[in-house]
Amino acid sequence: MASICAYFPAANAANWFKLQDLNPKNVPLFSGFIEPNLYVMPGTQAAIYNPALRRYIPATPHVNLVGPDFGQSTTFLIQRARLMVRGWLNPHISYFFAGEFGNNAATDIRGRYTPQLQDAHVVFSYIPAARVEVGIIRAPSAEDAMNGYMSYNYVVFPTVINQLMLQPFYASQPNHPYTTGPSGSVLVPGNESLGVNAFRYPGVQVFDWHNWGRWQLAYGAMAGMYGSVSAGNQSSSPLYAARVQGSYIFGGHGPFRSDVTSWLWYQYAQPDYLGHSYTMQREGVGFQYLQGYMHPWGRQLKFEYMRGNGWIDAPAAFSQQLGLQPALYQAQLYPNVNNSAYGYYVEGGLFLTKHIEANVRYDYYNRLPNLAAVGQQRIFKTWALALQYHITPVTKIMAGYYFRTVEAPNVAANSPGAAVSKVVDNEFAMQAMISF
Repeated sequence: MASICAYFPAANAANWFKLQDLNPKNVPLFSGFIEPNLYVMPGTQAAIYNPALRRYIPATPHVNLVGPDFGQSTTFLIQRARLMVRGWLNPHISYFFAGEFGNNAATDIRGRYTPQLQDAHVVFSYIPAARVEVGIIRAPSAEDAMNGYMSYNYVVFPTVINQLMLQPFYASQPNHPYTTGPSGSVLVPGNESLGVNAFRYPGVQVFDWHNWGRWQLAYGAMAGMYGSVSAGNQSSSPLYAARVQGSYIFGGHGPFRSDVTSWLWYQYAQPDYLGHSYTMQREGVGFQYLQGYMHPWGRQLKFEYMRGNGWIDAPAAFSQQLGLQPALYQAQLYPNVNNSAYGYYVEGGLFLTKHIEANVRYDYYNRLPNLAAVGQQRIFKTWALALQYHITPVTKIMAGYYFRTVEAPNVAANSPGAAVSKVVDNEFAMQAMISF
C-alpha cells in the first residue's frame, strides 16, 4: 500500500507538478485503476418542429443522454481504465507512460472506440529549480483539469471545465462544412470529431517548486502543439500555458497533506480550421483549503473562476434524426476571438467519519454572452450533492445527485433552444475508483 500511495494523488493533494510530473523514488513499475460508472436520467424528450412533416416530433436532447455515444439515458460503463508504466532511468531522469482503455470522450474518435496513449513523458532533473519535461503533458491550467486519480469528489465534472477547457478537436479539412450563424460560427459534422486530449498536449514544460518552512511556491510553463493526439492528427498550431501557485502547508504526509493553496493560470493557442488560424485564450484564478483527509471532520473548500475568448464550442443538441436541421445534430464552433464564455464553481466537503465524506458544489457557466441579442447565449447551472465512502486512501465509491438547469435567453418560445431548456433532466450517478 505504501508504494501505491506514493503514486496516487489523494483528494487533498495540491502540488500537481510534483505529484504527476515527477515520479516518487519508490513507485511501482506497473500500476493502474478502473472506474466503473452508473448513470441514471429519465431521458425526457423535447418537442422539435419538423419542417418536412409540418409537425412537432419528440426527440431526446444530448443533455439528457450519456456520452460519449449519447445512445441511452440510463447506462453502466467503464468510464476510465488506465494502465501505467513509470520509473527512473537514473537519479535524474524519470519516465511515465499511460494507456487509456475506458469508454469516454478521449477514446471516442469519429464515433468509434479507440484506446489511446494518454500520457508519455520524460522528466530531466539536472537543473536546480527548473525540471524539464518532454512528451505528452497535462498542460498547466485549471485545478480540475490538472488533478488526477483519487482527487475527484463527483462523478460528473463541472460544466464550465468540460465546455471551456475539455475542448473537442475537429478534422482540419471537413468534407462538408456548413457556415452559419453570427460571428463566423461554423457547423461541424459529427463524423469530423476527433475526440479530446483530456487536457494533455505534446510539448516541453519547465516546472519546479520550493519550500520555505511551511510555505511553498510552485510553477509550470509549457510550450507545445494544440491539436488532436488521440486521433494521430498532430497539429503544428502553437500552445502556450503557465500556472503559478502558492501554498501554506499545515501538515500531513506525502500526497495526503493539509494546506491552503491559491493559483493563477493562463493558456494561449492558435488553432487552425479550414485554412485559417484563430486565437484561443483561457485564464483563471482560484483557491483551495484542505485539512484532515480521511479524518473525522476533515474538510475542504474550493473556488475557481475562469474565462475564455475565441474557439468557443457548442456541442450538438441532438443525434441525427430524420428531418432535423443540421444545426440541431452538428456541433457549432465559434472560432473568432470576440466570442467569449466564463464561469466558476464553488464546492465544499466534510468527512462525517473516517470513511464517509459529504460534498456539495455549485457550477455556473455562461456561454456566448456576447451573442445574447441574437439568441446564442446559454447559461448552465448545476447543484451537486454527493457522498463518498473511502475504503482505503486509494479506493472509494462515490454517489451524486445533480440538479441541472439551462437558460436560453432571447430565443423564440417555440424554438429548439427554448424546448431543450425546458426539459433538462436531473441526474444520478455512481462511480467506484479501484486501483491495482
